Formats: sequence, C-alpha cells, structure tokens
Amino acid sequence: MQKTARSLADQLEDLLPQTQCTKCGYPACRPYAEAMADGSANYNQCPPGGAEGVARLAALLGKPVIPINPVNGTERERPVAFIDEAICIGCTLCIQACPVDAIIGAAKQMHTVIPELCTGCDLCVPPCPVDCIEMISVTPGKTGWDAWSQSSADAARKRHEQRSARLIREKQENDARLAAKAAVKLKEVEAEASLSPEAQAEKERKRAIIAAAIERARVQKEAQAQKKT
Repeated sequence: MQKTARSLADQLEDLLPQTQCTKCGYPACRPYAEAMADGSANYNQCPPGGAEGVARLAALLGKPVIPINPVNGTERERPVAFIDEAICIGCTLCIQACPVDAIIGAAKQMHTVIPELCTGCDLCVPPCPVDCIEMISVTPGKTGWDAWSQSSADAARKRHEQRSARLIREKQENDARLAAKAAVKLKEVEAEASLSPEAQAEKERKRAIIAAAIERARVQKEAQAQKKT
C-alpha cells in the first residue's frame, strides 16, 4: 500500500521539540507548524529548539539560517519545574496548565512534578497563586536540541495529543450530563400544574431557558462530530 504524502505542516511539526510552550506565539507546536507552512509565521520563533532548531526548519523550507527572534525568547538550558511542597496549597491550577500532564496531585492536596515528563515550558508558573514553582536547569551547559532529544520530543508530543483528546472527551461528557439534567428539568416544568397567568408565564420562561441550554449542547455535539470527520 502506497503511503500518503505528508504535508509541509506535518514535516515542520516533526522538527519541533514539542515542548508545547507557546513561546512561538501559538497555542501548541502543531498550530505553529501550520502557520509556518502557510507563511504566516517565521521559522525562528521556537526558543526551545535553539539555533539548531532554526537550522532544521530552514533546511526543510529552503531558506537561510537566521537568529531566533528575541521577541519569542532566547535559547537556554532546559529547565524542569519544581514545586515547593511545603508551600503548595493544592489549587490544581498548575495541573490544568501543564500541556503534557507532567504534574500529579488532587484538589487541596500536595502536587508534584514528574521530572522525566516535564518539557520545561514554564506554563505552570504564572497561574500559581503562591509562587511555589521554580524552574531548575537540568542540562548545565547544554541548550536547544543539545538539551533535548528526538525520543523526548516524540513522547511529549504523544502526551500532548492524549491530553487534548481527554479534555475534549471530558467536555463532551460534561455537556451530555448538563443536557440530561436540562431535559429532566424541562419535563418537571412541563408537569407543573397551574392555571394562574403568572405561574404560566414563569413556566414558559423556564421552558425557554432549558430548551436553549439543550439546543446549545446539541450544536456543540454536532460541531465536535464534524471535527472528527
């Protein structure tokens, strides 16, 4: 069976370190690769990839090697997030921010970072309300791709994709639960027996609100289904 030709965006994405850090100005590595492919983003916007990363992208695009855009940051030693467990209040904001599920913990309980999974993206630092997260270098003297590996990038990419799929699934499940509750409530409202004009008006108002909620859930479900096709 002949393999399907891979798009330019696919090939560019393969050359990114997959830290999912958003320093390039895009929400993840894939959108940045797509922007480079359509010409709306330059190929020097990935600080984690460093100068070698720029060279890789330039070679694929057939363009000259240029310095990393300082607006996006600078090449540096790869850091790993460290949580001061004595200060952590268990708010879970860092867990929600981590793009590769490298932080574990539960609400109101101590959180901790799995160093082997952390990509050093820094995204967990800003939302922490008690400043208990510190980024610590784990590659002294090594930056860019010298501080990273293709296997690490591939693993991070897979975790990010799994996390994205999980978040979509959880949202769909939550929307379904809300729609089910709304449907039950609608039946309850319709079952209300009252002949007074005031009660009838309130009944219609509730019915309209619940029907609108059900319709929004239906539209979101159809939109998600279309994305998968």
